[in-house]
Amino acid sequence: MTILRRLFYLLPPNMRFLARRLYYLPADVGRKFGTKEAQLIPPKGLIYTGSGDFKAQGEAWLQHFIQEGELAPYHYVLDIGSGIGRIAIPLTKYLNGKAKYEGFDVVKLGVEWCEKNITTHYPQFHFTYIPLDNDLYRSKGLNAASFRFPYEDNHFDFVVLTSVFTHMLPDEVENYLKEIHRVLRPGGRCMATFFLWNEESERLSPSNPKFQFPYDYGHYRLMDDKVKAANVAYQSTYLENHLAKIGLHVENTFYGFWCGREKKTAMDFQDVLLLKK
Repeated sequence: MTILRRLFYLLPPNMRFLARRLYYLPADVGRKFGTKEAQLIPPKGLIYTGSGDFKAQGEAWLQHFIQEGELAPYHYVLDIGSGIGRIAIPLTKYLNGKAKYEGFDVVKLGVEWCEKNITTHYPQFHFTYIPLDNDLYRSKGLNAASFRFPYEDNHFDFVVLTSVFTHMLPDEVENYLKEIHRVLRPGGRCMATFFLWNEESERLSPSNPKFQFPYDYGHYRLMDDKVKAANVAYQSTYLENHLAKIGLHVENTFYGFWCGREKKTAMDFQDVLLLKK
């Protein structure tokens, strides 16, 4: 782990957001708002969902949903960890009037930004703030390990989680997977990212010394044992066994380049599982 990343994790959650706002303040002050599309891109200082090109990443994910997950324009979509709209924004150009989008997140500022800038123009897009406990994003909150999603059974055709399970501990992950199975319609799919720990990733991992999981807890590993949700890697066999037990079938696995794999052959930095009910 880099020194800068470690220093960032030493800050309390609310200070991490402030540090990012201050860092990107010069660029955000100089932002120009022209087209409606430009207004749908949040200021860099508000983006807390990873690095890279926010717009390009969202559009790339949309193509994966369509090509690999068979997402249709009329589907009901649940975006878990909807953040500040990285997935929702490109979906506004793809989902039609028969579709429905629901997103929820533990960070209030992201939900409020999405409601103001997305729901205002696309009323079938709904965002919900859920104050769940997570030592990366929040200091206090509800227990994610017992949280019941506020949606009916068999309601969604497609569920997406990008960089969510990578910041959750085992009992939380197990509960979320159970809830995903509950709210998915039969035949529905879920595309979720993980850090999958197996023989290959363990062998390749030393080649990326800036991104390590040194704290071994058996079926999962931590990047930081003080901020446990910072980044979490899971043993592939543990996940496979749990998914089989609850009735989610792994249709495909797309390995990421986080551990040192060839970037050009990977779908994403993180590993991606395509699940089907």
